[in-house]
Amino acid sequence: MAGSTPAVGEEAPDFELVNQYGEPVRLSSLRGRNVVVVFYPFAFSGICTGELCELRDNLAAFEDANATVLGVSVDSKFALRAYADKEGYEFDLLADFWPHGEVAARYGVFDPDSGMALRGTFIIDADGTIRYVVVNPRGQARELAQYRNVLAELGQGR
Repeated sequence: MAGSTPAVGEEAPDFELVNQYGEPVRLSSLRGRNVVVVFYPFAFSGICTGELCELRDNLAAFEDANATVLGVSVDSKFALRAYADKEGYEFDLLADFWPHGEVAARYGVFDPDSGMALRGTFIIDADGTIRYVVVNPRGQARELAQYRNVLAELGQGR
């Protein structure tokens, strides 16, 4: 079910998913801003919570880089709302719930055997072009420093 992972330099596949409040969020509507799309397996799981809390605690750095953070998992909007409320996330958590994992599959990070998204991050520039891709194996957290480096490079291009 998973497609191939889009490469750096390709246009980011567009999508629309609902956030934790049931509001639609369309990637293409964010043109003009950098976007950090963070796929993660499940709300309330240990490594995912650690990664998203690190994003939460460093959100100002993303805002300074004209970047919007979007967390994406196969959880329902109801689970994501409870998760965001519990952890104090002030960025959108998007529900790739139904069709189950469809957006993660378009980005090549859906694992049909486990029914979850892998740990994939895509940094997309203001024009909609993918500038950074990382997909980590299960159980391996991503490095926030990498995001900062890529966003700093994008900022120099302004």
